[in-house]
Order: sequence, then structure tokens, then C-alpha cells
Amino acid sequence: MSLVLGLVTGSFLNVVIYRMPRAESILSPPSHCPVCLHRLGIADLIPVLSYLWLRGRCRYCSTPISVMYPLLEIVTGLVFWLAFIQYGWSAQWVVAAVFGALLIACAGIDLQFKIIPDRLTLPGMVLGLVLAMVGFGPGIITSILGVLALGGLLLLLGVVFTGGMGGGDIKMGAMMGAFLGPGMAMVALVIASLIGAVIGLILIMLKKRDRQEGIAFGPFLAIGGIVALLYGNAAVNWYLGIWM
Repeated sequence: MSLVLGLVTGSFLNVVIYRMPRAESILSPPSHCPVCLHRLGIADLIPVLSYLWLRGRCRYCSTPISVMYPLLEIVTGLVFWLAFIQYGWSAQWVVAAVFGALLIACAGIDLQFKIIPDRLTLPGMVLGLVLAMVGFGPGIITSILGVLALGGLLLLLGVVFTGGMGGGDIKMGAMMGAFLGPGMAMVALVIASLIGAVIGLILIMLKKRDRQEGIAFGPFLAIGGIVALLYGNAAVNWYLGIWM
């Protein structure tokens, strides 16, 4: 059931990722093909299966559908399922699912448009603080420290290094800090930086990207945040075990 909920949520996140950067409502009009504008039926909106059944093309105008749509649905489904394995049906699972959905939406928009909307990160940060205040997070003081720690560090990097962190990355980091607290937020940043460095190096070696060309950091922050939330303590214990 958690996997199915994740797939359905991923389908909605595809709408958010497409419409929010274009300043369109995410609720209306109903889902439609962006090319021919034909309203999509239920058979067109079944996560993953509709894409396979339609062979990756619009049923009405045969325009190719990006493979990113089913991939994002699958990723969201996996995150919801992994959170269920970790927390079961609990309030903590709901928090993890909401946090994961916010991160995936931020990552998807940053990957395609090189922006991270304030409409996601600022309400997400407030939500993380509120959840912490009512007992569904690291605690309100720890949550505030998380906002200051990761958001502040990314702000410092953006100021010190030319072409460093953008405003969207900084606010996304602050949102992550609200959910994770300072300790796990730093774990998320380390994971994001390592993965980003490896991917960046591979792209340079394959001549897919110039050394001076920037790379969207939001997707790496999202990966780091999800890993830190679900496996942060295990990762820290593993690392400390290497040196002890």
C-alpha cells in the first residue's frame, strides 16, 4: 500500500514539477496533454502502467511523453516504501513521506529548470518547524538549529565562492534542516556533496559538461536528505566504526 501511495503521489508531483515553474495552478485545469491540450482520462493517468500501455506517447496526438514521468513516480513509490519499512504505519512515516515528496519536487524542478521555487521550500520549512513543535520531528530547538546550520552554511558558501550556492539551494537546505536537525542535516550535506562531486567528475570525463559549467545541486541535496532521514544514524555509525 505504501508503494501504491508513493506512485500516486509521484503522479501528482509530476503536475507540480510541470506547472509550478510556469506559475500555473497545480489544481486546475484537470490533467491534460501539454501539446494538444486534450483532457486526460483515468486510463491515461495510472502511474507507470499508463506510460507502458501507451508506449510513451500521448493517446490523442502521439507526442512522446518524457520518461522522467514514470521514473519520478517509481522513485516516489520507492521512497514511500522504504519509509514504511523503517517506520511502519505511523506518524513518523507520514512526516517522512511528506519530507520525501517535498525533496523530490524540488529536485525535479531544479533538474529541469535550474530553479527551486520559494513556494515549495518556504512553506516546507515552516511545516518542518511546526511538526517539530508538536512532537513529530527532532524538537523545535533542534529544528531551528537545523535551519540555521544547513541554511547558514549554504549561504556562507554562496557568499564566499563565486558561482556557489543559489538562493534556492540555501532555502532548500533550510527546509531540510527544519526536518532533520543540525546533525542529520550535515550528514545530508556530506552525502549530497560526495554524490555531486562524483557525478560532476563523470560528466566532465564524458565531456558532457565543462569544468566551469554549474550543475543543479538540488537533486543531490534531495538524495542526501532522504538518505539522512532514513539511514543517517546507520551511516554515522558505519563511518565511526571505520576509525574505531
